[in-house]
Amino acid sequence: MQIAGVEVYVNHPVLHLGATDWPPVLELGDAPAASCDTHVAVRVRPQSGLIRVRLFQDHGDPVSADPAFTTVFDGRLRLDDGRLAIGDVEGHTRFVRRLGDRGTWQVRIAVDTPGRDARAIDVTVARTGT
Repeated sequence: MQIAGVEVYVNHPVLHLGATDWPPVLELGDAPAASCDTHVAVRVRPQSGLIRVRLFQDHGDPVSADPAFTTVFDGRLRLDDGRLAIGDVEGHTRFVRRLGDRGTWQVRIAVDTPGRDARAIDVTVARTGT
């Protein structure tokens, strides 16, 4: 089920998703995404328009992330306050959505075009129970 959506303008080719604290520096190299235990950095196309991000909570509903998108991250993130933040690396734009209890969440991030041309991101979250 889709629970949120946001469009973000970015000057730099990286969008951060994860905990609400300030993200650490994550080295992408040539990869479409890089992560740590609290954040994921996703490479996107900067300065060409808005980056669309849709957030889904996995309840087994038929409305879900676009199956044509390519998964660039599928793992667990620790969200100490139960909220997921989405924002540009400069800190100009930030969207925060409360998901539920604090703890570890299973997160799948998929993009329309992996790498430097990504313009749309679908994020699916599910509670892990821990």
